[in-house]
Amino acid sequence: MPNIKLMESGLPVAPLKIGALESCRELGEKVNDYIVQFRKSTMDKNTDSPLYYNYMRDNYLIDCPCPRFGSGEAKGLLTESIRGADLFLMVDVCNHSLTYSVNGHLNHMSPDDHFQDLKRIIAAANGKARRVNVVMPFLYESRQHKRTKRESLDSALALQELIDMGVSNIFTFDAHDPRVQNSIPLHGFDSFNPPYQFMKALLKAEPDLKVDKEHLMIISPDEGAMQRAVYFSNVLGVNMGMFYKRRDYSTVVNGKNPIVAHEFLGEHLDGKDAIIIDDMIDTAGTIANAANALKDLGAKNVYACCTHGVLSGPAFERINNSAIEELIMLNTIPLPNQEGLEKFKSISVAPIFAEAIKRIYDDEPISKLFEN
Repeated sequence: MPNIKLMESGLPVAPLKIGALESCRELGEKVNDYIVQFRKSTMDKNTDSPLYYNYMRDNYLIDCPCPRFGSGEAKGLLTESIRGADLFLMVDVCNHSLTYSVNGHLNHMSPDDHFQDLKRIIAAANGKARRVNVVMPFLYESRQHKRTKRESLDSALALQELIDMGVSNIFTFDAHDPRVQNSIPLHGFDSFNPPYQFMKALLKAEPDLKVDKEHLMIISPDEGAMQRAVYFSNVLGVNMGMFYKRRDYSTVVNGKNPIVAHEFLGEHLDGKDAIIIDDMIDTAGTIANAANALKDLGAKNVYACCTHGVLSGPAFERINNSAIEELIMLNTIPLPNQEGLEKFKSISVAPIFAEAIKRIYDDEPISKLFEN
């Protein structure tokens, strides 16, 4: 008589399939390689059973293109069956290198285009996949997380739209404001924070860096990054400081009150190394000004860590001309292939997303990933 309970406990509920949209193909291939390697290394003789058919494969990726008509409109397409599968869709909404043609005019894909393609693939999979999960390294519309006067709440709306389409879980890295998950309180939303990855990469690049109160400080470049800096400094057991932006509230320029000066709050920096921590760097004006000010205040070396390197406009020039010795980022937004990147170091998020996918698939807790 077979042991039914033992069979049920060891039986995968559904086959695993990963749909990496074109914007996220490179990251998807790395995630796939990690999962393939992990499963091969953990297989034992008991998994030779037919119950584990399709459990160990050389490739879990499926093609999910979004071909376009001449008008610029598109459709989502799944090139193989996903019926009954646990489907993980990966999309990089900040991949601006992809293009499409509209009546002969070449357009670069915007975050809106990538998000629309994601919805097309979800629509193609609905009613067939056992469960649809979304892996989005940079959370779509995460910077529009709150309303000021008569504005739209795009981040909350996007999450609700995905849930309404049948998505079960959403994974991202360091959401600009994790409280946006309150818009979908009954569904899975995980925002991974990377302080361990930052320190590991920084200590590897700078082995002489001393992590104690006498030699190191964590710096928040503005009020918005305060919580991250507090957490980082507590984990390392060092002190922190912060800059706040003094604005002219009597003037409005491009819809914002202009910054008059950056003021520093914290203890003396004489001879200490400083690490500036933030969730994203866009034009790099704030972080470059903070680094230069820290150097003027007596900092020995200034390093910077950020989760998302948007790096638009003059960002590369500003960072290269600033006092920053090294900028460590995750590859949630890949660095461009260009010269002048000596200060920039990118860390792959593939191992973490692969482990998260494995744990969700096996119904294991994700919190274990970040218990250092």
